[in-house]
Amino acid sequence: MTTSSPHKPGGARIAVQRFGTFLSGMIMPNIAAFIAWGFITMLFIPAGFFGADSPFKWHWAPVAEILGGGGNSADIGWHGAMTALTQGTDGTFAGYVGLVGPMITYLLPLLIANTAGRMVYSERGGVVATIATMGVILGTDIPMFLGAMIMGPIAAWVTKQMDKLWEGKIKPGFEMLVNNFSAGILGMLLAIVGFFAFGPVMLGISNVLGAIVAWLVSLHLLPVLSIIVEPAKVLFLNNAINHGVFTPLGIEQATQVGKSILFLIEANPGPGLGLLLAFTFFGVGAAKSSAPGAIIIQFFGGIHEIYFPYALAKPATILALMAGGATGVATNMVLGGGLGFPAAPGSIIAVTAAAVGGGVGNLLVVYLSVALAATVTFLIAGVMLRASRKRDLAAEAEGSDSFGAAIAQTEANKGKKSSVLGSLGGGTATATLTRPIETIVFACDAGMGSSAMGASVLRNKIKKAGIEGVKVTNAAIANLDGTADLIITQQQLTDRAKSKSPASEHLSVDNFMNSPVYDEVVSMLETQQSGAQPTAEAAPAAPAAQPASAILTPDRVRIHAGSATRDEALKEAADALVAAGAVTGDYLQAMHDREKSVSTFMGNGLAIPHGTNDAKDAVLGSALSVVRYDGGVDWSGDRATFVIGIAGKDGAHLQILSSIAELFSDEDDVARLNAAATPEELFAMLSAVNES
Repeated sequence: MTTSSPHKPGGARIAVQRFGTFLSGMIMPNIAAFIAWGFITMLFIPAGFFGADSPFKWHWAPVAEILGGGGNSADIGWHGAMTALTQGTDGTFAGYVGLVGPMITYLLPLLIANTAGRMVYSERGGVVATIATMGVILGTDIPMFLGAMIMGPIAAWVTKQMDKLWEGKIKPGFEMLVNNFSAGILGMLLAIVGFFAFGPVMLGISNVLGAIVAWLVSLHLLPVLSIIVEPAKVLFLNNAINHGVFTPLGIEQATQVGKSILFLIEANPGPGLGLLLAFTFFGVGAAKSSAPGAIIIQFFGGIHEIYFPYALAKPATILALMAGGATGVATNMVLGGGLGFPAAPGSIIAVTAAAVGGGVGNLLVVYLSVALAATVTFLIAGVMLRASRKRDLAAEAEGSDSFGAAIAQTEANKGKKSSVLGSLGGGTATATLTRPIETIVFACDAGMGSSAMGASVLRNKIKKAGIEGVKVTNAAIANLDGTADLIITQQQLTDRAKSKSPASEHLSVDNFMNSPVYDEVVSMLETQQSGAQPTAEAAPAAPAAQPASAILTPDRVRIHAGSATRDEALKEAADALVAAGAVTGDYLQAMHDREKSVSTFMGNGLAIPHGTNDAKDAVLGSALSVVRYDGGVDWSGDRATFVIGIAGKDGAHLQILSSIAELFSDEDDVARLNAAATPEELFAMLSAVNES
């Protein structure tokens, strides 16, 4: 008898979404570099403001130096179309090797490769990915963005697998030697493979994709892409399409002609604006009342997902989005509109910045494409909403919540709760802080868009409250470095953020735009600045606050369902002690030194990592951190479940060790500690150490 695993609904779609998010993660952190390149191109290519074909050519003294001066075009080594753009009438090189060429050929692909490598395997993966991608770049004659987006993650993954071969087998003192030489040799080999094999393959793929786009353009079928793109956006498949295909092809096209229509196929804010305007005038209930606010977020903030629930509440309006999108593409195709670099996020502000380089005429064409896309979508969606208005009003009177269901469906399509959609449907959160807060980070998948807006909202509230000395920023979860005092994430992302920055305080919110948790945070910051201990009236039941001198406090007791390596466990213990102000950053190395001389595994699943006697200067006070790893930690061949980091000032650690040993010597007590369901329950069992 055979059995088959049950089919997971939306499995393929969610896989594509995750792939798209990964692609977006490579591109989005480097958008600033694309913008810089776009502005430099706008100013200094032959058709630019100071280029050879401009009335202002060579009138500005530094232009020649910025462009790189003269020379022979044969020395450039670029794609033929790029070379043609850089030739003067006499066949000699007319400029723009200085900044424009190296940036598009080397800088931008290498930035993408490094970002991709870090996403897979931290800094080490980023370095090897960059080396390997250099081979791919030199093995082709076009800007190798697709190659960077593929070689970067592959090189980092190979590095990670290589390191696993000798993990834990390197003799002390040889780690740096082995790590540096192994990464260097692997990078060299991958660069050679990239030059001779990978580069030509990627060149072939790029040529095929380019030929498909050229074929669509030649048959005037490019607007047909909107039939695919607009429904794909509502299903959150847009990142895979936009950053996987349109962005790299668009950049290649922009290097040849200074702009690309491909940047506007997915990013045009017109269709979403038209749909939201239709709901503003002809919608009913919550959809109608929330649409004006959503317009601000979508059109000026560039967060397109805000309009997806409106489309799902009336699925027929997706046809209006298709028509509007096709209208925008057709307008740019016929009139020659395009952007000089990706507009990310898809805000009218970003679109303007990316379009202005093509001149006033190009900017007006792009604006016209946005306006016509919005108008067509508005008219078609308006007719649909008007036709169903009586039925919608009757359904609302009967208590039907189709818009709320659409929000839920949108979040299901995304595969997680949305940080911006919560502003359409409310949500609550309760804040509780247990430490002084100086740095607050809003974190989301990409670190832009919704998290940036959330950071702005809280920053303004803090400013209005007259609170000083608190820095509020935003970042991608993958880029959290453990230095933030407080990290605010959407609820479904909190666990990921905790794993990246375990020593930080963490708060979850339903939405970034309008969460009640912000007012609570502001209130607590006001209390903090007045010198009182932070409290939260609506905080859930928890153990009484511990005095500042307490050895163990609730925020330093954690439970992880998974496993960890010994080094990861040591770092988490050290980070918690650093956050408590008990040790300096040097204490982690002292913990490693202790393990090299003698293991701190004590039996009964307990490890008690602490520094050597030589690390006294790194100890500022006495404190404990407690982490229970339900998946276990391989502690030099033993299995540790509890990792208790210890810092003791002036011999206080001896009494601390005694209290812990007494607790863990009884197997019944250990069983109860393992059975604790929450960190609060675990803390209650361990709090006796504060009486030592």
